[in-house]
Amino acid sequence: MDFKPRIIHAYPGGVPLPFYMTYPEYTGAADPEKLKKDMEYFQHTYPAAVRRYQRRVAEVMDKLDYEGSMIYDEYPDRCSLQRLASTIKDILKQEAAAQNQEEMSEESERWLENMLQVLVCNEICLRRNGSSKKSFWRY
Repeated sequence: MDFKPRIIHAYPGGVPLPFYMTYPEYTGAADPEKLKKDMEYFQHTYPAAVRRYQRRVAEVMDKLDYEGSMIYDEYPDRCSLQRLASTIKDILKQEAAAQNQEEMSEESERWLENMLQVLVCNEICLRRNGSSKKSFWRY
């Protein structure tokens, strides 16, 4: 059986709807406030160590949150984002050394820096999309 002609002719003008528009309660583009609340909720479910890293990222981003900052560039430079994550990693390593914690392996440091890059990009997206200057990581 050939279903395609019946499906195409079922829509006005013979053009089928995209699959996501056939979902019930589809309202078009998502509400930015709802997306922000979802993002904040899921960030509160991060593991304890990641929440600690996120707080440090938010503190550093507070210092970079000014008009003309690189975080508000249309396309921030990848090297700048990597350098920022590396700077935060160095701060975290200094804090760990001050608390007499054991040294991280090279693989752990790479993993931490990659995770920090993701957290930095995430924080930049939140700040660009109308999140308050002070982060919600104050609990």
